[in-house]
Amino acid sequence: MGIRTVPASLLVLIFGSAFGYSLEPEPMRLRERFDPPNTYRVTLQVDILGELTIPATKEKPAQTLGVVGSSRLQYDERVLPSDGTTGRTARVYREVAIRRTVAGKDQEADIRPSVRRMIVLRSAAGKKAPFSPDGPLTWGEIDVVRTDIFSPALVSGLLPPTPVRPGDSWVVATPAVAELTDLDPVSAGELRARFLSTIVLNGRSYAKLAISGSVTGLGQDGTGRHKLDGIGYFDLDFERLTYLNLKGTHELLGPDGQVQGHIAGKFVLTREGEAHIAELADTLLRERDWTPGPENTLLLYENAELGIRFLYPRRWRVGAVRGQQLTIEESRGGGILLTLEPADKLPTAEQLLAETRAYLRSQKWTVTAVDPPRPWTDRVSRFALNADTENKPVRMEYAVWTGDGGGIVVAARLPWAEREELQADVDRILKSLSRSGPMKK
Repeated sequence: MGIRTVPASLLVLIFGSAFGYSLEPEPMRLRERFDPPNTYRVTLQVDILGELTIPATKEKPAQTLGVVGSSRLQYDERVLPSDGTTGRTARVYREVAIRRTVAGKDQEADIRPSVRRMIVLRSAAGKKAPFSPDGPLTWGEIDVVRTDIFSPALVSGLLPPTPVRPGDSWVVATPAVAELTDLDPVSAGELRARFLSTIVLNGRSYAKLAISGSVTGLGQDGTGRHKLDGIGYFDLDFERLTYLNLKGTHELLGPDGQVQGHIAGKFVLTREGEAHIAELADTLLRERDWTPGPENTLLLYENAELGIRFLYPRRWRVGAVRGQQLTIEESRGGGILLTLEPADKLPTAEQLLAETRAYLRSQKWTVTAVDPPRPWTDRVSRFALNADTENKPVRMEYAVWTGDGGGIVVAARLPWAEREELQADVDRILKSLSRSGPMKK
């Protein structure tokens, strides 16, 4: 009787480990490269529903406010060269639709078509700062981008740092956690990702991932806890994270650690490859366009009710608006007061100087030097003075902007140590200042 030949495949199954064979699949490197000029299209859909509780005070009882909202963003993005510490991408927003209702009051956000091409910077600390090479942004437009995801940080932190097999899991890196939750820093908990399996969809091979966990930390609304659970798909052929679907709950925590509100939400991200994006081509986007400077990072403020418009540097924030006055505040102590006046109440620069001297004397300030009134532009006359208050020197800048039917009185207080730098900021604001519509008496 002859010896029946045993198939080689069966020998491997029986003796595989003895001869050095492994039945386990080879580890896979799930990594997406963000080398310039990598381009892709991002579509992001977020839906939220929940309620917030405002703690009771001596004057008011506790209030519970309903919150519902949705947002849809779509943009093309191109990776730009990094300076070693700051990540940079160029974007063209195709769709922006953000709506939210809080306690029955509708809120919307948008990005003007003229500035939908942007440069987005992300520091090593996770702070995002966009600007447009085509014009100044408003603070609301910056907030839209600031709360959006930054794909290089999210994807790189979500994928495993080493090759993995199905069944392996890993801790999601801090940059990705920050992008998903806006918590910085995270004080407790973690998010984990798991490689579930490989699947074929529409003829393409994907790694299916699961993401889940709970993290607590400090966010824009105070201390909060985020619980997330969902799936993602990594295209093994194109080496790109193409889909992420997460459901989550954001619990707002009070000083005692108790939940003061919760918001449930759904986050769906899709990313598609784009070989060429005309608006971000080399011929239209030069290196000077993606380098931030004092002029291309100015912010735009427009108030239709007051009919006032101006540009201002980012270290300043528009503060309170009271009647015909508004304030602009600087982080190191500088402040500017704008007062809109009708023509019959608008002082000349000389009259304003006399009024200012009398007021400072009444406040026990000592004027040490005066730059006399002078025309500065066709519409602006200005003067300045140095003063001592409680043995602390301060620089005061004043201007009178004159328009049809009225004008604007500008008074700025600048800390002495930063006076030259902040004076340049005041110059930028005055150069851009404009007003439309009749002045209210």
